[in-house]
Parts: sequence; C-alpha cells; structure tokens
Amino acid sequence: MTGILASQHLKRMIAKGEIAAAPAVIDAQIQPASLDLRLGMTAWRVRASFLAGEGRTVQERLNEFEMHKVDLSQGAVLEKGCVYVVPLMEHLALPDDIAAMANAKSSTGRLDLLTRLITDGGTEFDRIPSGYTGPLYAEICPRSFSVLVRPGMRLNQIRFRAGQAGLSDDALRALHAQTPLVDGIAVIEQGLGFSVDLRPGADKLVGYRAKPHTGVIDLDLLNHYDASDYWEEVRTDAQQIILDPGAFYILVSRESVTIPPDYAAEMAPYLAMVGEFRVHYAGFFDPGFGYAEAGGAGSRGVLEVRCHEAPFVLEHGQVVGRLVFERMSERPETLYGTGIASNYQGQGLKLSKHFRAG
Repeated sequence: MTGILASQHLKRMIAKGEIAAAPAVIDAQIQPASLDLRLGMTAWRVRASFLAGEGRTVQERLNEFEMHKVDLSQGAVLEKGCVYVVPLMEHLALPDDIAAMANAKSSTGRLDLLTRLITDGGTEFDRIPSGYTGPLYAEICPRSFSVLVRPGMRLNQIRFRAGQAGLSDDALRALHAQTPLVDGIAVIEQGLGFSVDLRPGADKLVGYRAKPHTGVIDLDLLNHYDASDYWEEVRTDAQQIILDPGAFYILVSRESVTIPPDYAAEMAPYLAMVGEFRVHYAGFFDPGFGYAEAGGAGSRGVLEVRCHEAPFVLEHGQVVGRLVFERMSERPETLYGTGIASNYQGQGLKLSKHFRAG
C-alpha cells in the first residue's frame, strides 16, 4: 500500500483506534482524502508561536509561554494579531509506516486565519512523523479579522500517507496527457504551475482586499455577512495590480484545475523569490476537485496573497504557485463535490462561505 489514504481507509483507522477522539469522530469530518479536525474546549493565549521541539511536549511549552486561558464552551473571540493554542479533540496512534500532514481548510485560509498543527516533539508545523502517538494542537493566529469560535469547529484538516506518493514531472506530464489537469498549456516543473488571473471583466473586478478595521466574524454563520463590511473590491483595466505591504488579498488562478479521482494535490510555493509577496495556501485539493463527472468543470484555484515589505506589481499570467500531485492508495468511495458538502466545487473568484453571494 502506497499513497494518500482514502476515506474508507480512514474509517478503518478509526475502527482500530489509530485515529481516536473524544467525543468520537463523526462522519461529517471524513473527506475523500482527509479528516477534519475539531477544536477542543480551551484556548491558550500565548506570547509567541512555537514548536514543541524534540523531547518536549506542547503542554510543557504552554507552561512557558501561556498568558491566559480562554474557555471556548460558550463561544469566545480570538482577537486579530494574537496567537492561540487549542487542544484538538482528535489524537493519533499511527502505525510505523504511516505519516501525516495537515493544512488549513479552504474557508479558514480565505479569512486569513493562520491555523497550523503542532504536536509533542514536533520540529515542523503541519508535519507528523510515521508512528506518532499523542495529542494534536492547533495554533491559531487571526491576521485580518477577529473570529468567534466554539468547540467542535473544524479549521484544519489532516491527510495520511503511506510511503512515497509524489509524482515526478514525467509522471505528471503523462497524467496531463491522459486527463488534462489544467485548461491550456501545463507548466510542469517540480509540480504543476498556476498563475494569477487579472483580466478585467465587464465590471473590472479581479479580487478583494481585506479591510483593516472590521467587526468579528462568527465562524458558525454561513452566507451571513455583507462582503462590503469586510472587503474592498480590487478593480483594474490594466491587467495588473499593485500589492500594498501588509495587505491581504483574495485573487483567483487563471487556470481551471482538475484533480482526477485517483490523485490528490497540495498547493506549494512556486519560487521563494518570485516577488515581494507570499501566497498563503489553505487546504488540500481533494480527488474530484474540478472533475467534470463530479460537477466541477471549470473550477479554479483561489489564491490568498499577502504582500511583504515593499509594494509589488502583480501582473496577469504571472506564475505564483504550483500544485504537487500525489497518488491515492485507492480511489475514494466519495469524490469531492459528489454527495458531500463541497462549498467550492466549480468556483471562480469567491470569498469564504461566511459572506453572502453577490
């Protein structure tokens, strides 16, 4: 068995206690190639982000960096610019041949809500070595908006891998020839490159920029908020925009993306020095994303972009990231967009599900 573990394998791991939780994992957490993780009852406000480090537990580091505890049981606000650590309801007892990696869910990233997984003995964010046994924690740093959270909310997700599942560039080219992964020319170099779409439509709208001073967002309220209270529309007729330092933008890829049923993908940086900005990548691309038979024809990737120290001119068609493809160990019993709550199948430029459409 080699590859990313599919939903039916995750269910077997739950049955064996390799994935456990209190309260028990529910079916709604299980995605085609990942498991949603749930916030626990308490958050710790900490002085700084940290990793546990070899031979140390997260609780030991919390004792070192804790400022105060926050009870989430009745809902609590995590404030913009602060760092919190929240124990998750799930914990792991991984076999020696299975490792894991985590990422923020799509809606989390679109709110500029930095969410990373940390573990006992961990020396990297979002990466869990094979054989790990122990608790899981989410580090949460709201960067654009303060948010109201409650126990059980699912801000990040975890994917499990057996062996080496990544596709070489030659294998990726062969897959693209068999099942087109993007519409148009495929730029393949250490993954599948994708670029930004800044072609102005009739209304010249090409993206959104987070407003600096807004109200709280209750993460349980869907299709609720007026986007204009939180976002400025970004318009251009020049196929370029200037990114302002420290600002957060929602943009969209020029390419439509397809993830075939036997594969999964993850966004990664294209080049570290491509410009004075960083695309903040949220979520995995599940099997079936953008796949026509799963109702996803024309799905594009949403880009969460933050500019760094200097203003930067971003131009239409500029390559800003890449998709790293991996094989599934088996085809998932359910694909993204087919019989499950898939909010972003068939998407174009789109804010998170908390904002009213139009």
